[in-house]
Amino acid sequence: MKFLREYIRMLKVKDPALKSGWEVFLYPSFIVQIYYRIAHFLYLHKHYFWARYFSEKGKRKTGIEIHPGATIGKNLFIDHGSCVVIGETAIIGDNVVMHHGVTLGGVVDTKSKRHPTIEDNVMIGAHAQILGNIVVHKNAKIGAGSIVLDNVDENATIVGVYKKRQK
Repeated sequence: MKFLREYIRMLKVKDPALKSGWEVFLYPSFIVQIYYRIAHFLYLHKHYFWARYFSEKGKRKTGIEIHPGATIGKNLFIDHGSCVVIGETAIIGDNVVMHHGVTLGGVVDTKSKRHPTIEDNVMIGAHAQILGNIVVHKNAKIGAGSIVLDNVDENATIVGVYKKRQK
């Protein structure tokens, strides 16, 4: 119940279209996070088949794919949800806003950490691709359609293709 109360409170702040607390049950972002929390619990207890089963049910119902191994903090809001992909080793902090079409993907096929870490209060625009074992630090903003291949500083705004130059 605490998750539900916090989520409704957060939505009232972040989504001016919300007219009633009951509408939260229609939001793909909320629905997929219920499936994710079940899947993540099962994943942590090494019930990998059932974890993937619930993850796939959430994906089919919402169009949002969250691997059960991903770590997600409080109040993730996926606005308009569809076609979001969050990889197995991704870590997402608190109060992150993500728009449709975002990918938090890997660039190597090893068992190690290969997906991004998104710290607290980050905003990620539609169709942004954040790839690899990188960190998007607190309060950063990633513009729509951006491709991020390197760490992003705290409070930075990134647009376009972002990879720091090698020295």
